[in-house]
Amino acid sequence: MKKIIKNQVLIIMVMTTSLIAVGQNKIENPFGLVYKDAITENKSGEVNIHPISYDLSGIEIAANVYTPANYDPSKSYPAIVVAHPNGGVKEQVAGLYAQRLAESGYITIAADASYQGASGGEPRNVDKPANRINDIRGMADYLTQYAGVNAEQLGVLGVCGGGGYTLAAAQTDKRFKAVATLSMFNSGIVRKNGFRDSQLETIQERLKQASDARAQEAAGGEVLYAANTVASDKVADKMPFDLYREGHYYYNRTHAHPNSTFRYTMSSLLDLMAFDATSNMDLINQPLLMMAGSKADTYYMTEDAFKKATGTTEKELFLIPGATHIQTYYVPEYVEQAMNKLKEFFGENL
Repeated sequence: MKKIIKNQVLIIMVMTTSLIAVGQNKIENPFGLVYKDAITENKSGEVNIHPISYDLSGIEIAANVYTPANYDPSKSYPAIVVAHPNGGVKEQVAGLYAQRLAESGYITIAADASYQGASGGEPRNVDKPANRINDIRGMADYLTQYAGVNAEQLGVLGVCGGGGYTLAAAQTDKRFKAVATLSMFNSGIVRKNGFRDSQLETIQERLKQASDARAQEAAGGEVLYAANTVASDKVADKMPFDLYREGHYYYNRTHAHPNSTFRYTMSSLLDLMAFDATSNMDLINQPLLMMAGSKADTYYMTEDAFKKATGTTEKELFLIPGATHIQTYYVPEYVEQAMNKLKEFFGENL
C-alpha cells in the first residue's frame, strides 16, 4: 500500500496541472482578473487598477498597480508588494489581496514573475529562485518611485511560493519594513525532497535529468519541461494531498487563467534543488507575520520558517481555523480573516 501511495505521489509531481486546459472558463473581466469581486472598470473615488510594465534586468515585467479610493498623487501613502504563488499570475490570488489591501488605503503592486505570465523572458517558464527574489525587489524598485508612495512605509506579502521567495528577499532587503506570508511554500525544499519528503529516493536521478536538460539547451536542443501535462478531474480527485487536489480545481477550473501554468524548465531544478527559503531566516529583523490554514498540509513549512526567524522579536504565527492551503486563496470567510490580520499587522508596522 505504501508503494502505491508513493507511486501516486511521484505521478502527481509530474502531472501537476497545466492551466492551458480543456474546459477553461472564459475570462470576462476586461483586466483579466479571475477573483471574486474584482475591478471591472476604474471609477472615480474608488479603488482603481493600473496595468503597467517596466524593465527588470533586461526583461519586460507586466504588473498591476492598485490605488486606494480617492487616490491623490500629491499625498503620501504606505505601500505593499504582493508576490504570487508558483504557477500563479497577478490576476489570481495575488491580485485579490492587492485589491483588498488597496481598499484599506495602501498602494499595492502585483507582477508576473520574469519568464512567466505576461512578463517577458525566454525560454518560457524558467523558474529559478534568484529570478523570483529579484522580481520581488523589482516590484519594490518600481513601487517606491510611484507617485504618492512613501518609501519608508513599504511592506511585502508573499503567497505560497511567493511567500518563500518573500522571506528570502526580506532577509537582506531592508526597504521592506514589515514582512507577511500566507500559506508559505518552500519551493526549493519541495523540489528537492518532494512534498512532505515523498521523493527523497529520487534526488540524484532528478538532478541528473536536470543536468542533461541544461546540456541539451546549451547545445541548442529542445527545452525540456517538468509538470507539463494536464491532470483530469478524475486523476485530481484521487490525489492524496489537499494541496494538489484543491489546487487542480482552483487553477484549472474555478480561477483558471491562460497565462498560468505549473510547468517549469527541467534545468531550473539545478537552482531550485539547492535553494532553501529558510537558510538565513535569522537575518529577518523586521516585524514578521506568517499566516496559514490550520488544516493546510503545507503548514509544516510555515512552522519551520517561523521557528528559524530568531532575528526578530516582533513575530506572529497566525492560524486560520479550518482552512486548507488553497482555501486561503479565495474562500470569503478565510480571506476575511487573513485580511483582518494583515490590516492589523501592516497598520501597526508601516
